[in-house]
Amino acid sequence: MSKKTLVEAKVNGETVEFLCEPRQSLLESLRDILELTGAKEGCLTGDCGACSVMVDGRVVDSCLMLGVEAQGCSITTVEGLATTGTLHSLQRKFLEHASLQCGICTPGFLMAAKGLLDRNPEPNEADVRYALAGNLCRCTGYDKIVKAVLDAAADLRSHGDGKAAAAR
Repeated sequence: MSKKTLVEAKVNGETVEFLCEPRQSLLESLRDILELTGAKEGCLTGDCGACSVMVDGRVVDSCLMLGVEAQGCSITTVEGLATTGTLHSLQRKFLEHASLQCGICTPGFLMAAKGLLDRNPEPNEADVRYALAGNLCRCTGYDKIVKAVLDAAADLRSHGDGKAAAAR
């Protein structure tokens, strides 16, 4: 049995502490210890993007990062996109464009899209497709997802965080 390490991080805006084993991935730490099950276990090799989260503003495959490496980091999971019960513009646009089916890949796409829009609020279609290239979907295809991200980008540009649009 391995000795567990105490990790303190900010997760979805809240400071949390958790004990994890040195070999435990961030994905396992989020899902099994912190009970944040939004990030999905897909390939466990970083090929599918289903486990994508943001760490210190960068999109990472949480299956490839150790939980102990999260010490002092700021982590945003898909659960952290919606605030005070209001869906983020990306979440609303994914629903409006029917950009999901089984939902396994959706959290990863949302986090990859969030990372893109944080860096580039005015992406073109090629920018979106490039940013989402590390995420795989086996159900829907990519056109609806790309349209949802472009629509969310336009919504965020015109309404800030999209909450105003949601309130209408």
